[in-house]
Amino acid sequence: MAGSGKNDVRSYRNFINGQWVGGTADETFPVYDPSTEEVIARVAVASSASVDRAVNAARTAFETGPWPQTTPQDRGRLLFKLADKIRQNAALLAELEARNTGKPIVEAEYDIADTATCFEYYGGLANKIMGQVLPVPANALSFTMKEPVGVAGQIIPWNYPLMMAAWKLAPALAAGCTCVLKPAEQTPITAMEMAGWFEEIGLPPGVVNIINGMGETTGAALVAHPGVDKIAFTGSAAVGKIIVKSAADTLKRVTLELGGKSPNIFFADADWEASVDGALFGVFINQGEVCSAGSRILVEKKIYSKFVEAMVEKAKRIKLGAPLERDTKMGPLVSKEQYDRVSSYLEIGKKEARVAIGGGRAKQFGKGYYVEPTIFCDVNNNARIAREEIFGPVATVIPFDGEADAIRIANDTPYGLAAAVWTRDIYKAFRVVKAVRAGIVWVNHMQPTYVEAPWGGYKQSGFGRELGPWGLEEYLETKQVFVNLDETPIGWY
Repeated sequence: MAGSGKNDVRSYRNFINGQWVGGTADETFPVYDPSTEEVIARVAVASSASVDRAVNAARTAFETGPWPQTTPQDRGRLLFKLADKIRQNAALLAELEARNTGKPIVEAEYDIADTATCFEYYGGLANKIMGQVLPVPANALSFTMKEPVGVAGQIIPWNYPLMMAAWKLAPALAAGCTCVLKPAEQTPITAMEMAGWFEEIGLPPGVVNIINGMGETTGAALVAHPGVDKIAFTGSAAVGKIIVKSAADTLKRVTLELGGKSPNIFFADADWEASVDGALFGVFINQGEVCSAGSRILVEKKIYSKFVEAMVEKAKRIKLGAPLERDTKMGPLVSKEQYDRVSSYLEIGKKEARVAIGGGRAKQFGKGYYVEPTIFCDVNNNARIAREEIFGPVATVIPFDGEADAIRIANDTPYGLAAAVWTRDIYKAFRVVKAVRAGIVWVNHMQPTYVEAPWGGYKQSGFGRELGPWGLEEYLETKQVFVNLDETPIGWY
């Protein structure tokens, strides 16, 4: 399991079939604190043989272990126990999450609380999986049964590490599946800490296996493995397309929660203070490393100039700082790779639009992947910074003429994850809600996410849904059962 070594560098092995596999002699990779650029952990790489071992362990646990005999009530109790362990260790988990991702500690604390809530929700849903009785035109009984899909391979991103693990694991376990989870190589720490509690809460060996490594090797081996029945992935659209192609070879079920370029639409009649706050929160929360970030800010021309000025004034007050400082509102980006990616878009944006504020590295920090909150204004929706997902603290402000123009611009994107509309006119609000092609649409708010409600997108933002009963359904198969009640021979001969 994990251990603290010199300089507080933690070490983690892979968790397979209830055991910690791999050691110091095996290949490892470093995990960094993006605020200091220092190594805070080393993690064993899961080779293709380790991936095979993990999948086989999950397959055995699904087919012959005690897990298939576990009642829905008992599965629910295990999820409640896991939620309790998370709440008991919330302070440690939040600190590790903040150090590993760069997000402010206050946001990390909310994330850990939401993680526990997710396990609790699906713990309560585990014994509410029901089929249907079907009225068929025969002297027979016809009904459906819901059964687990099997072994689920789950690949999660680095922006909400433990919460994304819960979004995948909780519904799968409630359904009766077994899992092989691959955290993002940038942020595996909290998932590995959680694995240390599986035996204590009574989870049978092989039910959840956690492996680590790069996406193009470890992740690719998991997706291609014939012993995996379903892949659930959250990440970029580019990687999602690769996964679909690979999964097609074995006809796996696939659910994808991919990127976004979400429109945040502000009409002139919207509440002023709430709107300006909502525009900033929607794009700068979690350093903008949010798939549903309201990074395309559409503002009606009547208020456009005043709105941009108000955004700039408030953006000046956003406190950048170390993740563990409680007054920090924005921390560093998660990695040098992501910092370089965002920086390249800042240079692109300077050629495409006007910089209202920001546009570069936050110079008050000698180390760390800090980027200034950046607002580009007078942006054309055809610009790259308006069409491509940047995944950083970069807002593009686009003017529009009226309702029809706002809808046209909002839908002019390859993505369709989320959107928001701000207006006091309820009729206008619902016209826009109905017209915008997105899986989540908020009215007079931006980014609230609840486990009870479905999450997922249209178009290149993916397919399938997570959270709520919809998320559970993605891990279930439907079996039709027909029982003949008529003793009369069929009379075919």
